[in-house]
Amino acid sequence: MTTTARDTRDSWEPALSVRQVLALERVLAGQPEVVAGAGLLDRPVRWVHVAEAADVGVMLSGGEMVLTTGVLLAGDEDRQTEYIRSLHRAEAAAVVLGLGRAFPAPPDVMRRTAERCGLPMVVLHRPFPFAELTEEVQSRLLRRKYAAVSLSEAVRTELTGLITAGAPVQRLLDEVARHAGCPVVVANLAHRVLATAGERAAVDDVLRDWERIARQAGAGAADGWIRAELTCRGERWGRLVLCGHRGDRAAGRLLADRAAEALVLHRMLGGPTTPSWEEQSARSLLTDLAGGAVPARQLLPRARAAGLPVNRRVFVPLAVRDGDPARLGRILRLLGLPGLVARLTDDTTAVLLSLARDQDARALTDHFAARLRTEPGATAVVAAADARTAWDEVPAGLREAQHVADAVTDSAAARDLPPVVRLRDIHLRGLVRLLRDDPHVQSFAERELDGLLRGPDEDLLPVLRTYLATGRNKSRTAQLHHVSRPALYRRLEAIQARLGVDLDDFEQAASVHIALLAHDAQQG
Repeated sequence: MTTTARDTRDSWEPALSVRQVLALERVLAGQPEVVAGAGLLDRPVRWVHVAEAADVGVMLSGGEMVLTTGVLLAGDEDRQTEYIRSLHRAEAAAVVLGLGRAFPAPPDVMRRTAERCGLPMVVLHRPFPFAELTEEVQSRLLRRKYAAVSLSEAVRTELTGLITAGAPVQRLLDEVARHAGCPVVVANLAHRVLATAGERAAVDDVLRDWERIARQAGAGAADGWIRAELTCRGERWGRLVLCGHRGDRAAGRLLADRAAEALVLHRMLGGPTTPSWEEQSARSLLTDLAGGAVPARQLLPRARAAGLPVNRRVFVPLAVRDGDPARLGRILRLLGLPGLVARLTDDTTAVLLSLARDQDARALTDHFAARLRTEPGATAVVAAADARTAWDEVPAGLREAQHVADAVTDSAAARDLPPVVRLRDIHLRGLVRLLRDDPHVQSFAERELDGLLRGPDEDLLPVLRTYLATGRNKSRTAQLHHVSRPALYRRLEAIQARLGVDLDDFEQAASVHIALLAHDAQQG
């Protein structure tokens, strides 16, 4: 059936299909036979009318099943033809003709006209009280409408309560998916997926073919795909889709509308620091990738649905310390670099670049970092992993980039490093950071520094850290701590006495330095 403007307007109203009406016990008693439009029996029936007038179409608003005995049509084929055409113009769901004195057999003129117009026509071979059918269908439709409205209000109350309690948007979507019994997808106007909810396997099935599904749902051509527009302050910014809803369409329509209202309210209540839907979507995907709990292959449909090019690409994982996600995203767009950006921790933002295989990944990464450093007040440090040609290698790359970023502990150290810091640039500090959770390393650090960690003079540890970081330069250490050389000598003597080491001995000093790096890494 072709979707019309009236179908879209009235899609929220409760309905039974023509097929469902014909399957009712009272109708079956009349021995119904479909004589035209047999392929259109899934049309929705919004109401049932008993009408004998030839111009019945002017009294209809669409979606009605019209019951008639044809008493005013018998013997006049022109009127029979016009009767069917009038129902077709009014977008009636079907016509049911009770055979009897007026028409002892299905009239060929009405049957042929109904077939040409695409109007289901049913004849009843046994006498049937139309009032019983009208009462049965109307009561069922009213019960459906009441159930849909009750569900709608219950969902509205539940979602409003979650918003009031400060629940994240994912919690709202999970509740909508639970009520709908099908996957729920939120997408922007370019069909890029911003959020999903529902049983994971079912969601993945939807995302694998998302572009086609999204366009079919948008055109109203997909059975069970119910869409609600997301509009804020008069501007449409996205849509929510119930994917493959198998329940009553009226209930699904109202559920989608209530969910859309809640999402818009949640968006409006978010402060200026609230991450955008795009960033939240990217954060969820990048967090799952870096965490490794979900295999990368299972995350591929989500990445593709989020708009990231994934076929025959080179992926460059970055971790940016003190980088604003909005600024980083703006620079990517300015440079025309496809990628995802999201804040993973308070001070680290992940960036996943997706480049064509004939592009110079290292040069483009350096160009991105150089452009970032031209931003006013920019202090960000860009850490990069080696480019990955396989999607399955991206999680390890993200973890490597984070590890490199963690090893760059402050901006002073970063000034002595290249624009893009890689694993080879962090040397011993990087190795210690990598091993900081190893029990043997932890035990070594505690053992080497025990004399200072248990001592009352807490200012000795910073002096030791500066002394070793400056290559055991006493003048520079005294200058940085604003003390005289004699005062520094006394503190160094105290440190050596506490630790039982000779800092002039290279091996002993190196051992203490490694222990201090491990201690700092564990504390950080």
